[in-house]
Amino acid sequence: MQTPDPVRLLVVDDEPHIADLVATVARYEGWQAVTAGSGRAALSEAAAFAPDIVVLDLMLPDLDGFTVLDRLRENGSAVPVVFLTAKDATSDRIAGLTRGGDDYLVKPFSVEELMARLRAVLRRTTGAALPAAARGAVLRVGDLTLDEDTREVRRGDQPPAELTPTEYELLRYLMRRSPSVLTKAQILDHVWEYDFGGRSNVVELVISHLRRKIDAGSGEPLIHTVRGVGYVVRQVTR
Repeated sequence: MQTPDPVRLLVVDDEPHIADLVATVARYEGWQAVTAGSGRAALSEAAAFAPDIVVLDLMLPDLDGFTVLDRLRENGSAVPVVFLTAKDATSDRIAGLTRGGDDYLVKPFSVEELMARLRAVLRRTTGAALPAAARGAVLRVGDLTLDEDTREVRRGDQPPAELTPTEYELLRYLMRRSPSVLTKAQILDHVWEYDFGGRSNVVELVISHLRRKIDAGSGEPLIHTVRGVGYVVRQVTR
């Protein structure tokens, strides 16, 4: 039986003790881990190391974390990114998720929680949490299709929607459970797989992004809010 390849983690932080701590714990779990202390070093390491996931500080001595993420995406990398930063304002959290980050953890932090979040992001971005029999389906709701093999999401004959891994996983969950209405607590538990500290506004944020990418300009909306309950993807029969 072939042993699976270890997870490759890139830790980007200009505080060496933090970067080394995270890398050491990851290596203890059997992962491969490298560190970078600046934005430019992070981009160089990302190109050479091809990480499976990145822990990224926002405040770096040259390029900030948002710029590093933008450069990664411009270079064609879809690697999931978890921000780890002392910036705890709601606007920073929203910016981190809006710019394509997959999670946001504020310092001071628990390294156990960080590792749990990294594992959760990897599960939802690789599909490893799904049973084998559940993979490979093409989900359909109205003219919206989601191919779990290719991860392609289309609305009618429009070009494929460009979704972040978190947006993709949330949409897949809603489509799998359609026409059931899902509460914010159910979505947080399934998509993020840990206690998000009551910050359910992250669900509203990702839903708003999905609406712009899926429903905007497509005629009939398919993503609906059921007030006081939650969200659902379904056609509304008239």
